Amino acid sequence: MRALVGVGVGPGDPELITVRAVRALREADLVLVPVLDPAEVGRAEATVRAHVAHDRVRRVVFALDPSRHDAAWQAAAGEVAAAYGTGAETVAFATIGDPNVYSTFTALAAAVRARLGGDLGVSTIPGITAMQDLAARAGAVLCAGTESLALLPLTAGVAALDRALTHFDTVVAYKGGSRLPAVLDLLRERDRLDGAVYGASLGLPGEVVCPAGDLPADRTGPYLSTLIVPARRGGRP
Repeated sequence: MRALVGVGVGPGDPELITVRAVRALREADLVLVPVLDPAEVGRAEATVRAHVAHDRVRRVVFALDPSRHDAAWQAAAGEVAAAYGTGAETVAFATIGDPNVYSTFTALAAAVRARLGGDLGVSTIPGITAMQDLAARAGAVLCAGTESLALLPLTAGVAALDRALTHFDTVVAYKGGSRLPAVLDLLRERDRLDGAVYGASLGLPGEVVCPAGDLPADRTGPYLSTLIVPARRGGRP
């Protein structure tokens, strides 16, 4: 049976990838890496190439614009189907973070299944997420004891963050660089700015890790930004 494997390669630092993921990338007949610009090396590709020596790595172009998502997934599914047609048995898709957390792999796997039917085995290899990396770099505890943890994308809107702050202890927000000024305003209004940490380009040149309260009020960041708003813990360690 032909196999499609979603491989989590971590948040960007080439050292934050599992042994299992490296083995899968080295053994795959084809490794697809998502990029926004076909002329540039993306985060996933940089991590892959830090660990594999073969030339079976191919870029597939994805887009941030939702109106272009389906066309990108269909094009990538065509690459996978073509690889199987020329004899490949295992195709790996390298994705930053984890393939089951806000990953393009989910849509790609669905598109490939639609083309190939049941003759396809789909599996995933977990990866370290940006919230874990930021928590480690900032010395922030994500949750302890009976605390709850919420993870949401700011593409859902700042109101979704507001609701999460009401119902959960620790809240982590992804994909919110352009909404950062509104997010900082909300945290000030909710008295949750103290202890909040912001991170971008984790493990890469130009990395930013800082208290969210140190950011200028009008500061924006890249799409792949991460914000951790820790639980109110009072005097507990």
